[in-house]
Order: sequence, then structure tokens, then C-alpha cells
Amino acid sequence: MKPVGERGEDWFTSLYARHYPAIVRYGVRRLPDAEAAAELAQDVFIVAWRRRSEVPENPLPWLYSVARHTVANRWRHGRAAPTLLPLAAADHVPAGLVEPDAVAPVLDLRRALAELPEADQEILRLIGWEDLSVADAAIALGCTRSAAAVRLFRARRRLRSALAARPPLRDPRSASAHV
Repeated sequence: MKPVGERGEDWFTSLYARHYPAIVRYGVRRLPDAEAAAELAQDVFIVAWRRRSEVPENPLPWLYSVARHTVANRWRHGRAAPTLLPLAAADHVPAGLVEPDAVAPVLDLRRALAELPEADQEILRLIGWEDLSVADAAIALGCTRSAAAVRLFRARRRLRSALAARPPLRDPRSASAHV
């Protein structure tokens, strides 16, 4: 880890340029709109600047951890709930936009994921959406690699059960009827 003196404006500019898009995507997947996601990213990088001596050489999992805590704090203070897009909005797929066979499994997965506890959703999102390794997800979650591996195993098992428990969607254009 570089001393704070070596982590000046150039270091921060590089960090911001490399990881800002990933943090915004993280926010888009968890907050109600793009504006809230961009605000989240700004807050994360303010923390990164203030705590630059703590930022590890591989900063992305650490940044995700800050983002998780920021989203949780916002939720606790009533500013934004940490959720996926509402199912009704996510389920509306205009006819002809994409192949129905490609959309139905995604909607099934989103519904099953929404039924899981938030902790299960988060480990699955970090691994699946943010493309982190188990070790990096552990950093983002603030736990050991072993604990993250166990959480992932259990979350995957619960997701499989949730998927098996509901009949799959057949026609994504009528998905709102299943909500």
C-alpha cells in the first residue's frame, strides 16, 4: 500500500477513471434510478479520497464494500431502498424487442432472487453481476474467504430451491399477470 503522500491527485484520478463505471453499475442494480447510482458513486469516491491510506492495491472489492455500506446507510435513513428494479417495471418487455425464449429465464431468475434474504442476494450479485471472485466478494462483504464461500454455497442452494418452487414463465409479455 502506498503512503498517503504518494496517493495524491494523480492516483485518485486514475482510481476514479478505472472504477467509477463499475461502482455506478453496482448502484444501478440496487437503487431506483441512474441519478441515485451516480450519487452513490460520488459518495464512494469521497470516502476513497478521505481514506486513501486504507485503499488496498486491488481497490474494487474495497470500493464495493464502501458502496454496500453507503446503500445500507441510505436505506436506514429512508433515502433509497436497496432493491432490484421493481418486478412490475422489470417484467414489462415490449413485444418484438427481444426473443421471448431469452427473456423468460431472466425474469424467472429475478423473481427467485427477489424471494431470497438480502444477504443471499448480495453474495449472488457480487459473484454473478459484479464478477468478483469469492476472495474479492469476502472483502466486499467484510468476512473471511471461507465465510463467503459458505454463504455463496447456501445462497446458490436457496436460489435453486426458489427457482424449482415456482412454475417458469412462458410468455414474458404477460409477465405482469404473474406478479
